Amino acid sequence: MHNLTLTSGFLLLEFSQIRELQILHFFVFLGLYLITVIGNLLIIFVIALGHHLHTPMYFFLMNLAVSDIGSISIIQPTSMVNSIMNNSHISYATCVTQVFFYSLFGCSDITLLTIMAHDRYVAICNPLQYEVIMNKGACIQIITIGWITSILYGVLHTAGTFSITFCSNHVDQFFCEIPKLLKLSCSDLYLVEVGLLVFSCISVFGCFVFIIVTYAWILRTVLKMPSEQGRNKALSTCLPHLLVVSVLVSTGLFAHIRPPSNSSSGLDLVFAVMYIILPPMLNPFIYSMRNKEIQTALRKQLNLKQFPDTIPRFILKCLGFPFIALPRS
Repeated sequence: MHNLTLTSGFLLLEFSQIRELQILHFFVFLGLYLITVIGNLLIIFVIALGHHLHTPMYFFLMNLAVSDIGSISIIQPTSMVNSIMNNSHISYATCVTQVFFYSLFGCSDITLLTIMAHDRYVAICNPLQYEVIMNKGACIQIITIGWITSILYGVLHTAGTFSITFCSNHVDQFFCEIPKLLKLSCSDLYLVEVGLLVFSCISVFGCFVFIIVTYAWILRTVLKMPSEQGRNKALSTCLPHLLVVSVLVSTGLFAHIRPPSNSSSGLDLVFAVMYIILPPMLNPFIYSMRNKEIQTALRKQLNLKQFPDTIPRFILKCLGFPFIALPRS
């Protein structure tokens, strides 16, 4: 069966076999995908062109936006094409690509959120040494290590997953998810990948513990600040990051930590959609809605002459930027 999958690929779980619902699924996913990609591209665009945003915090945020675009682009387009073509097939090579890049971007998300927590800790708890500790060279080195670690993570999980022998090619999910692929194993080699997954879970748990401890120290420092304005400013820079972490953790817990059910396939689809789509889609909204620096930079960039005055207001409102006053002709 392993040799067969090399030529025939896998069959994914369909959202529906009713043609009208398949078309609806395509357009809903297309809308969510465009919102996610445009929102994150706006974040990248604003930070890249806004020179006053060239700080460690926004540098890491730009990398998070890149990771979010990658994580959703590796899965959603394939699912949309399958729906509109009334097809549940995915080639072996495409499945391998999905596993590699989704593992890579998943690891980069966790890594970046951990780095951003450390950045906030240094900025609030050790502000006098912030520019020395979080200098340009240190930030580039940290982010390079994070991406290299993510690439190695993707390679290890891809090699561990596709070294096994498959007894079936029917994947009980709408994309190539590692746990679902391991259920198709006919050999004991799957235990290697199970071991890697357990180690990954322990590492991810360690990252979240680090974030919690970091914010405990931050909160302790903030409460000692004599100025209420200083406390509010410090908390305002931490709140978006905490919300992003909370969305990622909550959707991940819903997807992977729940009691078994007789209708597991349907629930797996729903929860998988939540943790694949919601975090990357909400992140640009969370970081922009209460951030005056991003709002000011975005307003400034959209008022440049090369941008047409006919940009529809409703598009920007749908993307979470209702505050922008577009230039009138």
